[in-house]
Amino acid sequence: MVIKEAENDFIKFWIEDGILYSKFKQPTIVNIEKIKALIELRHEISEGEKQYWCYDFDGIKSYDKEARDYAEIYGQEYLHACAVIFNSHIAKFTLNAFMILKTPLIPLKGFTKKSEAVKWLNELKRKNG
Repeated sequence: MVIKEAENDFIKFWIEDGILYSKFKQPTIVNIEKIKALIELRHEISEGEKQYWCYDFDGIKSYDKEARDYAEIYGQEYLHACAVIFNSHIAKFTLNAFMILKTPLIPLKGFTKKSEAVKWLNELKRKNG
């Protein structure tokens, strides 16, 4: 059951069964302005509560360095964990390599199937009580 929704011109967030989901509405170039808007909207829907986020990367055309750097600093606030869904194994491999180089502050894992991402987030929720 969907509890809450928030959206802007390029992304939609919703909370369903205790998981925060997001989906890009159209192909998006993520630059500093977009990442700030995305994080602000995620904070808005979270209302200061930490979330388990299922972050669907489908629709991202590119993600520039300034946006990645900003997300690394501010993008982990109000999160318990983040499961990132990719539409390719190459993108998933890239995220997993990134995590070796830069240790995230929260559990972060890449998936190619939404069902596996949600299963992992629910397992973390159960462990964390």
